[in-house]
Amino acid sequence: MLPSPVLASPGGSPGDGANQKPLYMSRPFVDAALVKGNFKTIVRLPKYVDIMEWVAVNIYDFYTNLNEFYGVLTECCTQQSCATMSGGPRLNYTWINQDRRQVSLPAPTYIDYVMTSIQNLIDDENVFPTKTNQEFHQSFPTTVKHIYRQLLRVFAHIYHAHYPQILHLRAEPHFNSLFAHFLAFGREYELLEVKDIRGDPNTPVGVGALWERWTETGILAA
Repeated sequence: MLPSPVLASPGGSPGDGANQKPLYMSRPFVDAALVKGNFKTIVRLPKYVDIMEWVAVNIYDFYTNLNEFYGVLTECCTQQSCATMSGGPRLNYTWINQDRRQVSLPAPTYIDYVMTSIQNLIDDENVFPTKTNQEFHQSFPTTVKHIYRQLLRVFAHIYHAHYPQILHLRAEPHFNSLFAHFLAFGREYELLEVKDIRGDPNTPVGVGALWERWTETGILAA
């Protein structure tokens, strides 16, 4: 099981953008998407499909796609440029180490820990069974919720610190659609905690505003 583990200014630096609208909340980028309409139909459980298998397959796909996006951003997400795992103007995520202590890590280190931990879980047949008639462990819902929370933090950091690079790659419709799909799936299967997407009043999660915007416009279900 996984350990429990600054808005970008128009220029893309995570320093002093707290009072500026981030690029991902600005038109036309906030509306850029490959999929039009509500995502609820996409995430709905298909007939005759086991819910555990459906969740497992989708979580694997979210992990794989997000890992590929992050892979093209590694040159700009460095120990120097991202000295903390930032997810909002005043929000820095901390990692809980083996001694159960919260430690601040550079974003690339934090994300490497996240992706490695998730890959190890995916490779574990006791967690993500692949053989016919092999049952999911009773702890699977808890485990997958931890995975979801950590993936959300990676999304939050990329939007906060690296959205200008996403725009440079002209990948904003793809990335926005991936994130909207991820959020819709999390809400449908009770993986997404509102506190994780909104944050605390004094340390809001940057993408919380995006979640609220997409909910208001009907992209996500209320």
